[in-house]
Amino acid sequence: MAVALALPVAALLLYLAVGNPAALAPGAAAGDGHGIARDQIEGMVERLAARMKEKPEDAEGWAMLGRSYAVLDRYAEAAVAYANAVKRSEPDAQLLADYADALAMAQGRNLRGEPERLIAQALKVDPRNVKALLLAGTVAFQDKKFKDAIAYWERILKVVPPDSDIADSARDSIADARALAGMPKAPPPAKPDAAAVAATVSGTVRLSPGIAAKASPDDTVFIFARPAEGPRMPLAVMRKRVRDLPTAFTLDDSMAMTPAARLSNHAQVVVGARVSRSGSPAAQPGDFEGMSTQVRPGATGIAVVISSEVR
Repeated sequence: MAVALALPVAALLLYLAVGNPAALAPGAAAGDGHGIARDQIEGMVERLAARMKEKPEDAEGWAMLGRSYAVLDRYAEAAVAYANAVKRSEPDAQLLADYADALAMAQGRNLRGEPERLIAQALKVDPRNVKALLLAGTVAFQDKKFKDAIAYWERILKVVPPDSDIADSARDSIADARALAGMPKAPPPAKPDAAAVAATVSGTVRLSPGIAAKASPDDTVFIFARPAEGPRMPLAVMRKRVRDLPTAFTLDDSMAMTPAARLSNHAQVVVGARVSRSGSPAAQPGDFEGMSTQVRPGATGIAVVISSEVR
């Protein structure tokens, strides 16, 4: 479940960390048409690490470095960066949860000990933080405290859109825990909360026939929402494969790249989808894309057709 939460934005976090949050925006293609290789990404991260030595009191910089190391699976270094961020920040539930996650990965995927303490601290700061609830439920599940795990995961269902991937994962995990605890199956999900629905956009993405003949089934598809006006920093992102198309999507505030850039903060957004042949979130010549018209958060039935080639 934690992986399901992290993967849709993992590739994008690095762009945020190195100062290029507009990499997903149309027209942001690199001039040479090639994707960014891992050694280039690592070089960017090392430059960010060098900047942090010059500005060690920059809490946000440390948090960005932690996210970047986590994207590269360098969890021990991510944990050190997050520790520096936590030391220099006001209590922040998401930062504490990210720190706990990285520390657990660095110690062999073990959430006990310091990660467990950090998770509890995160939930004191924000009892509704999704990642902290995910991790707390995982700790309880591993300790065979199935009812406690169910309680944590049911809290997730109260704060995420009911048709989101995270909600589906939570319901699956709850079903497993209920079965192991000898409990009956959970009742059908309740009617969606109006406020949660208002902070989402949903619809379908498909390929036009002409593009379908050119795209590979394994090509990455980024589905994202961005402000209709102003900076084009993505507000919510998810990732699929061409083989998954046509596909239904729901974008919501839980998929935001930063707490300050959320769907619910904007009156009008545009939803886009891009087939990335290189797997890079930055648009490249030869990629394929499609965009919706302007819509309000809460809109449903949005149809995005990937029908043009990035030049």
